[in-house]
Amino acid sequence: MKSGFIGIVGRPNVGKSTLLNAIIGRKVAITSDKPQTTRNIIQGIRTDEDTQMVFVDTPGIHKPQNRLGKILNKEAYFTLNDVDVILFLVDITEPLGKGDMFVIDVLKNVKVPVILVINKIDKLPKEAILKKIDEYKDLYNFDEIVPISAYKMDNVDRLINVLKTKLTDNIKYFDEQMYTNMPVNFMVAELIREKVLELTHDEVPHSVSVVVEQMDYKKESVNIEATIVVDRENLKAILVGKNGNMIKEIGTRARKDIEPFLGRKVFLNLFVKVIPKWRDREKFLNEIGFQEFNFDK
Repeated sequence: MKSGFIGIVGRPNVGKSTLLNAIIGRKVAITSDKPQTTRNIIQGIRTDEDTQMVFVDTPGIHKPQNRLGKILNKEAYFTLNDVDVILFLVDITEPLGKGDMFVIDVLKNVKVPVILVINKIDKLPKEAILKKIDEYKDLYNFDEIVPISAYKMDNVDRLINVLKTKLTDNIKYFDEQMYTNMPVNFMVAELIREKVLELTHDEVPHSVSVVVEQMDYKKESVNIEATIVVDRENLKAILVGKNGNMIKEIGTRARKDIEPFLGRKVFLNLFVKVIPKWRDREKFLNEIGFQEFNFDK
């Protein structure tokens, strides 16, 4: 069996998590139209009769504004130097900009094959797709260029077949039944955070983290207590909502996704807590899983 690790990189909000979910065939990373949705290195695992692909979905590479942003960038750089193949994902509906050039400059330092994946081709005609390919092909020596629509699963099979030709390991890293290596409480916290992203706007999504405090398993159910962390009192008021309506809606939507994930009935209690400037607090970032790495970059 051939196997290997595949990094998915690109500037924020180009569809990296959507592509990962499409390839794996189920949700392993939350999605949103808000930039910087992904905050962790998430491994999704696809195993078929002859290949095991371990996908690493990274935070979008960007110029950081706070300590959290710096850690996210370091995670993305770490992935670039520790995988067998890199998928560089770009959004065909967005013009080539400084963000894309920033990623390309980073890629110039890697030694593994890089595949350019042009996403959201369902949004534009064929002529625009060909134009975008021409625009990128001279900027970097890509091993392959594959246009896709992750949302509509268009040409994703071809991308998978291309990836199979790039993998050289001969070991099965995970059991065939596994589709992610992320712990259950992390996945639950992410499903809750996804609903916050769905229901809020402006600066709220960037100021939110979710911590699962407790998961108490019963025979056919599980009681979950989770805290939504924000950095200002006015954001707490938004998330709680008038008469608690917003927090109730977040909980209702989250339960609908958590129950099939856990395979049992869920009783979810949500709380909102204010921790000023949490994105710059090393102790809190460590507690919720954002550890510093030792990098040359």
